[in-house]
Amino acid sequence: MGGLVTSTSALTGTRTFNLPDLGEGLTEADVLRWMVQDGDVIAVDQPMLEVETAKSIVEVPSPFAGRVLILHAQEGQTVQVGQPLVSIGPTTSDPEPKDRTEQADAAAQTYRDEERAGSGNVLIGYGTPDSASGGRRRRRKAVPGEPGRTTAPAKDTPKAEATDDTGAMTVPARRPVPRVISPLVRNLAREHGVDLYTLVGTGRGGMITRSDVEKAQRNRHTAADATASTTSKPVEVSGETRIPLTGFRKAVSAALVRSRTEIPEATVWVDVDATPLWELRENARTAHNGGPGILAYLGRFTVAALRRYPVLNARIDTERNEIVQLQSINLGFAVQSERGLVVPSVAAAERLTTTELDSEIRALTARARDGRCSPDELAAGTFTLNNYGNFRVDGSAAIINHPQVAILGFGRIIERPWVVNGEIVARRITQMSFAFDHRVCDGGTASGFMRAVADAIENPAAAIAGL
Repeated sequence: MGGLVTSTSALTGTRTFNLPDLGEGLTEADVLRWMVQDGDVIAVDQPMLEVETAKSIVEVPSPFAGRVLILHAQEGQTVQVGQPLVSIGPTTSDPEPKDRTEQADAAAQTYRDEERAGSGNVLIGYGTPDSASGGRRRRRKAVPGEPGRTTAPAKDTPKAEATDDTGAMTVPARRPVPRVISPLVRNLAREHGVDLYTLVGTGRGGMITRSDVEKAQRNRHTAADATASTTSKPVEVSGETRIPLTGFRKAVSAALVRSRTEIPEATVWVDVDATPLWELRENARTAHNGGPGILAYLGRFTVAALRRYPVLNARIDTERNEIVQLQSINLGFAVQSERGLVVPSVAAAERLTTTELDSEIRALTARARDGRCSPDELAAGTFTLNNYGNFRVDGSAAIINHPQVAILGFGRIIERPWVVNGEIVARRITQMSFAFDHRVCDGGTASGFMRAVADAIENPAAAIAGL
């Protein structure tokens, strides 16, 4: 990995750590949260900060041991690969300068070797799983108050010591770190000049929420108006709010623009009676097992339809003017996270049962909402399923997730009047929409695929029996 260290002082043993090459063609990252401060004593491989790339949230550990001297980037700042992040110097108990330099060189080389080998000890979301024998285990960050998770107590970080007038050892007071985990909340506070250190969170566990920041902003404007009225000075209001695009939003924007520019898409839709599927799912539930969710059934029916119409599980090779059909179905599904809409995928979904597919979807959804999906999980999809009914809407003309060639969406399932055997009855209806690349097929193929999914929804027991 190039550019790990920008400078080394043989006299002081100070090392400067640059933003490393994060792979996947990524050239920049936004600093979300520093986990160390000036003066902290840190160990090799200790997490220093979290950065947000175009693909995921990444935890960056230190390749050096020592005392933090300079934080070169502020929270919210965009840093290019190779730019300085932090300078680390020796502690008073460190060995002589020459030995320190040799040890730092060895640590840096170990960092490079682990990154090349994919040891899992370098960057969260970019390495392989921890082995049974090596490395410290990375745990997913717990959210206070969330069921099924616990929050581990923070370890004390050594602080610089001092003495008071009596000669007793004291520890300098430090501002408490604000309790906020959402990048959106941090960005909102930064945009409006709200100091998170001054806020008391009203969320679970004292967490600072968006409403806390907005309230602080309103209070500040009220105070400003009061000051302006007493001094008879006009208050300048620009009338606009500028929100910088993060690395993630830049990547999303580029992908959507490319999709709209390159793909000649067409959209078709149909209303489907999902009452039999709803009843099948309800009957499968027990007191101790909730059974697969609706999305798992929809995913299973989608995979079966793709096996009948494999041209829709494909991509376009524009250089060779070829449709490339893919053997394995990596079923992507849209997840709304705090960073925005992401599309993780279940690998080889055609090999899974409905229960297994449900388990994979739930696990991936949890990781996606935490920003912990790997780049492979976010980029390997071959077909996307979009359940926008979660947002209480009925229909959507979705944009195809380039380089895929189609996307299937479902609106909310609601009771509507429906004609059954000549009588109007209440049925649970959903609208299914399908956008496809007109280069890979025509309306007949697209309609055949849609009817295959719709017929399975309207007669799920028979469809599952035939899978």
